[in-house]
Amino acid sequence: MNITKKDVEHVALLARLELTEAEKENYTKELNAILEFMDKLNALDTTGVQPTAHVLNIHNVFREDVASNNLDREAVLQNAPDQKDGQFRVPRIV
Repeated sequence: MNITKKDVEHVALLARLELTEAEKENYTKELNAILEFMDKLNALDTTGVQPTAHVLNIHNVFREDVASNNLDREAVLQNAPDQKDGQFRVPRIV
């Protein structure tokens, strides 16, 4: 399958792109080069090759969600600039 200049003009029209004649020729040539390369790739024997979604091995970096002992409320609030009824007290925003 080859891309023609008319195909490029049609895609440019759909994308609402204004291309010069030089750009149309250039895109026609580049898209045909891409298709030729894809034909080369399709000719390769990939039997037994595992499909990949990413080139790197990706693993979950999140820690386990394990319950642990919380800090003592008094210890947490001892350095608070202002506190009331066992909670942090902050300036009113609204």
